[in-house]
Amino acid sequence: MSITSKEKKEIFKKFGKNTEDSGSVYSQVALFTKKIQMLTEHLKKNRKDYGTQRSLQIMVGKRRKLLDYLKGKDIIQYRELVKELALRR
Repeated sequence: MSITSKEKKEIFKKFGKNTEDSGSVYSQVALFTKKIQMLTEHLKKNRKDYGTQRSLQIMVGKRRKLLDYLKGKDIIQYRELVKELALRR
């Protein structure tokens, strides 16, 4: 259910500068997106898992804050990231 270190490195390589770039906003948003997708699939099967539901809501809020920061910093990069991750913003 969790993301493996190999998957994390692939995400960081694709959205960050290198495989160790876990601090950039782009990498963090992509990682949150992957986690949100996994939790959404879990909640489709386990509807009454309220702890996971709360965790999902918290992650969505963190991702939204990062995207708002990026939108204020660089609108062009923001639009490219939203398009590449297929987010509805």
